[in-house]
Amino acid sequence: MNSCPWIPNVRKTIAIYNLQEADSKEVKEIDAGYSGIEPNMMKDDNQKEFSPEESKMDSPFAMFAQCISHIISLITPGNASKLSSTYPAFKSVVDSDSVWEKFLLSDYKTIISISSFSTSSLVTSLSKKKLYFHLCYNPILINNNTMSFALDHESGKKCYMVGARGLSITWGSSPQHWKWLSLPESRFPEVAELKLVWCFEIMARIETKMLSSKTNYATYLVFKFVETREGFETRPIEFDVYFEGNDTHKMHSALLDPPANMPQLSLNRRDGCMEIGMGEFFNENGDDGAVICRVCESEPTPKCGIIIEGIELRLKNGR
Repeated sequence: MNSCPWIPNVRKTIAIYNLQEADSKEVKEIDAGYSGIEPNMMKDDNQKEFSPEESKMDSPFAMFAQCISHIISLITPGNASKLSSTYPAFKSVVDSDSVWEKFLLSDYKTIISISSFSTSSLVTSLSKKKLYFHLCYNPILINNNTMSFALDHESGKKCYMVGARGLSITWGSSPQHWKWLSLPESRFPEVAELKLVWCFEIMARIETKMLSSKTNYATYLVFKFVETREGFETRPIEFDVYFEGNDTHKMHSALLDPPANMPQLSLNRRDGCMEIGMGEFFNENGDDGAVICRVCESEPTPKCGIIIEGIELRLKNGR
């Protein structure tokens, strides 16, 4: 007896979305499991999507839904979202909680539970797909409002920003040198504005177990200038990103506020701040240890007029 008519669509789905994990072996398992289904028992997947009622039935439709759900869970969340619009017949399966629960982190409920606001209703009221994208585009505050957490929208991996209150800032507790203030556009309750220092040094320490394993991360200093500033246009700032206890790391330097005739390395962000790359690292397993992200200067010079939002860690090129 012939295989189901939708098997070629499954193969097409695998080919289109580069589903390396579900290759010919996966397709053979599908063929073997559903080769006894009569072609006229299946719907025309170009005409109608499978309803939730049908997917719950003990029928070929339920088996179809389970099969597609398993395959979709092996591709990236970004591609799963594209697949929902590309193949309307798959929409109810692709958008189901059973699929998006697998894309959410295994500890997402724990992370949400320690956020700075009540989110129990967030977990229960949103579908898993809506919750996934909420966490991608609406970072939540954790660790007593000193960090923010978000998901990378394409891969579902962890991204963080260490806010100013979570950083180690030299002279940060001295009102003569730093001023703490609230800005309506900031995600954090407080940011740090530099009044005047001769020793400019900022450091973030992030435990690797908090991060996604097998992942390339890039780090960024997130900041903005006030109208009157000094010292950042003539003296380069040094950046250092390394694993704690590793003495082989290399620093690099850049001007935060270069003159108009020099390249501008800082980029404008949608949140009104600027960012500049500090460095990159690969988090292998993340079982133990910490990553140090450090901003400093080689020669002390008077500096003022910068507002520090935080240091952000996000995926390098989405990987």
